Amino acid sequence: MSDIEKKPIKITETVLRDSHQSLIATRMPTEFMLPILETMDQVGYHSLECWGGATFDASLRFLKEDPWERLRKIRDGVKNTKLQMLFRGQNILGYRHYADDVVTEFVEKSIANGIDIIRIFDCFNDLRNLQCAVNAANAVKKREGRGEAQIALSYTLGDAYTLEYWMKMAKDIEEMGADSICIKDMAGLLVPYKAEELIKAMKSATKLPIQLHTHYTSGVASMTYLKAVEAGVDVIDCAISPFALGTSQPATEVMVETFKGTPYDTGFDQNLLAKIADHFRPYREECLKSGLLNPKVLGVDIKTLMYQVPGGMLSNMVSQLKEQNAEDKYYDVLQEIPRVRKDLGEPPLVTPSSQIVGTQAVFNVLMGERYKMATKETKAVLHGEYGQTVKPFNKEVQDKVLSAEEKETIITCRPADKLPNELKKIEEEMKEWKQQDEDVLSYALFPQVAIDFFKYRQAQQEKVDMTQADTKNGAYPV
Repeated sequence: MSDIEKKPIKITETVLRDSHQSLIATRMPTEFMLPILETMDQVGYHSLECWGGATFDASLRFLKEDPWERLRKIRDGVKNTKLQMLFRGQNILGYRHYADDVVTEFVEKSIANGIDIIRIFDCFNDLRNLQCAVNAANAVKKREGRGEAQIALSYTLGDAYTLEYWMKMAKDIEEMGADSICIKDMAGLLVPYKAEELIKAMKSATKLPIQLHTHYTSGVASMTYLKAVEAGVDVIDCAISPFALGTSQPATEVMVETFKGTPYDTGFDQNLLAKIADHFRPYREECLKSGLLNPKVLGVDIKTLMYQVPGGMLSNMVSQLKEQNAEDKYYDVLQEIPRVRKDLGEPPLVTPSSQIVGTQAVFNVLMGERYKMATKETKAVLHGEYGQTVKPFNKEVQDKVLSAEEKETIITCRPADKLPNELKKIEEEMKEWKQQDEDVLSYALFPQVAIDFFKYRQAQQEKVDMTQADTKNGAYPV
């Protein structure tokens, strides 16, 4: 085989972030990750995805850990491999749009603390909501020679999402100054032959490297990777086997074995991968035993393909119906979801658009009249607060849901253009708790959760017994 034909497939390992976010609700503590980092660093991974997404909130809220400290510890243990994070555009890692100065500062601090690749996405694929983060990453790169901006397109199906749409997006992303593109298939909707078609089309439209991220939820992900790799994709996201499959990613070792002896051979050492798997396996057993890992999420959920609805969104909907004693309305709601999605401009179903569409569909069915009651979030979408969707909103629904005053003030510009800088004000609000610049950002994203964490941290530093603390009155016995 001549060298010309060789194109080893690169692999991003997700076990330190998305894989355990998907299977055990982001509950893996940092201390458990550290002992295996040196081994992971020897594999030759393209990158280790280890931060962002829900890790930030979960660290502060449930693990009582400083997410910035986690990032620094991982960086200390990983000398040769790039570290990667997931970043929700103008939402950063929170649930609202932040002003540009907060977004810029967060990007700067992420890179300063050890991140190399920032994967940035927007739930509407509205590129305007990504520009600020890309600019910030590029500024650091220009200044310090490190930091890459990867734009992730949320993959979805629908009339608007033609091959031409994806090709145009790829061209636009290149023009924006991003370093690479990721196709983010959060619901596992991309089937093998469609993946081949998509990768070829996008490759014809851009010179940027293309990475593919999917979930095993619908059972096709490994086959999708096989066809995508043959079609020329540059990087695939995989998870080490104890935390692979189900709602997570295809297994790293399986993909490595699949391409062995082919032009796409990774050259990875299976013995090294076995060591990594051995480290995570007991933890998987522990999670199964404690119920943190529910065997349900390890199976194949073909409904995902039938209804084009991410697994998490389905379970959310079932619990909403249960609360209302209306489980018999399940199929009515399933049929209502695509209608609501169309009314809202056919957005991809990913956080937070999936929650917004799902909840509204439940209301529409339970009320017996569509949009008799619209949620605050539905109104915000129709008011333009989240950005622009690929298709226009349904005018009749907009008229029914928005007040006269709201109709006058519909936002058509980039939503963050309406937000004045807020970093100084945020810092002023929380200055009594500030021990490092990063604390300001933790507070900006999750004010209440961060304050609770800062109190806990202070108590630890002062060696206070929290179980004896009178938290209500703020009196801590030392």
